[in-house]
Amino acid sequence: MNVPRGKAEGVLPGAYGSSAELLGAPAVLAAQPAAAADGRPYTNPVKAQKGADPWLEYYNGDYYLVTTSFTGELTMRKSPTLAGLSTAPSVQVWSDATSGRNSNFWAPELHFFDGKWYLYYSAGNRGTACCDSQRTHVLESAGSDPMGPYTYKNKLAGANLGPDGWLIDASVLRHGGKLYLVGSGFINGSTQSLVIAPLSNPYTLAGSTFTIISSPTLSWETSGNPVNEGPEPLYRNGRTFLTFSTSSCQTPDYKLGQLELTGSDPLNPAAWTKKQTPVFQRNDAAGVYGPGHNGFFTSPDGTENWIVYHGNNSTGGGCGNGRTTRAQKFTWNADGTPNFGTPVALGTSLPGPSGETGTTPTAYTLVNRNSGKCLDVSGGNTADGANIFQWTCTGGANQKWRVEDMGDDTSRLVNVATGKVMDTADCSTADGADIRQWSWLNNNCQQWRLVPTTA
Repeated sequence: MNVPRGKAEGVLPGAYGSSAELLGAPAVLAAQPAAAADGRPYTNPVKAQKGADPWLEYYNGDYYLVTTSFTGELTMRKSPTLAGLSTAPSVQVWSDATSGRNSNFWAPELHFFDGKWYLYYSAGNRGTACCDSQRTHVLESAGSDPMGPYTYKNKLAGANLGPDGWLIDASVLRHGGKLYLVGSGFINGSTQSLVIAPLSNPYTLAGSTFTIISSPTLSWETSGNPVNEGPEPLYRNGRTFLTFSTSSCQTPDYKLGQLELTGSDPLNPAAWTKKQTPVFQRNDAAGVYGPGHNGFFTSPDGTENWIVYHGNNSTGGGCGNGRTTRAQKFTWNADGTPNFGTPVALGTSLPGPSGETGTTPTAYTLVNRNSGKCLDVSGGNTADGANIFQWTCTGGANQKWRVEDMGDDTSRLVNVATGKVMDTADCSTADGADIRQWSWLNNNCQQWRLVPTTA
């Protein structure tokens, strides 16, 4: 039985495919809400697969989460609740085959300017050893949807970074009506430091050089290696703070430090004052090690401040995909500085962000955009090889699918009624190959990429 072709309407704009394209043409996922879930409580991690260097935005009723991939692709999760991010589909929002910038995608961030989203990330050359070729790249959305589609805009690299002086972990600082790019790199043989340069627009440097505003000089900034990276602006009551990650991510002592802009010119290193102690670090009692590379977001009702970050479960977790995305609320000290507290243990039940009104999706329907019909396991048959075809949408469990992240930029689609997965028959690459259900074999014929498309 050939699968339905065409496009579908739903919550997540996307086309989904493997080596043989799923549905043959763009389709989308329509969320099926859990019976009584409202997004609370939630537990960390909010993303267990590829959870390093997280960036989280709340926009128009949904959370959007993007993290390091270590590949030439970026995926994004979308959920109306923080709790729902842990099981939300990972949708591929960007893939790049262009030589020189198609490897080791790190530390993506979303920023909204003048009605469009700009996605900043670090990338290198697939043909060279990791990681001297890492530079910052910028994508621009076609409209106001954080999931794109995106087009490539520019590579950002200063003239004084040198051939081996990478520029990674870029973020955008807003001050005095101007934009500045802040990131991490090496200048004239420096240690890995925080650097800044003015922007003339969201994707163009106003000058050709960067200035160092912080270097790792304190003992807690040099564990493993001297490192300052991952700068993230935080604003409150007219004050500008800049958190940053420090020490080597290979150690459990990776942690957060903090700068404050105490002068008027962010390009002047003397305008920044460094707090002499860390502001967020390992919590051995809770089994949290190397917490860092954070972002910030606000609760849906605008009353709470939240930090999102990655952490390891062991002292030997290192810099790889074992790091998971975590989030927690933070408060403010009497002197007006942020109080991030201590990282909480995984599995701890916490109240979700205030003002959530959505429900946490537990499964999805695949609706054909052309016919309006649902992807269906014929009769709810539990046998291997049972047909998957289109049928009038009934709301039945045989038309509901769990989208489970495989941790390699692909997902498996599990039928709620049968527990079996969507499978390309005999791993065929031919047009018209049958799509069926089968027991999980952990092969590429049963793994799918979710890719956004326009109608």
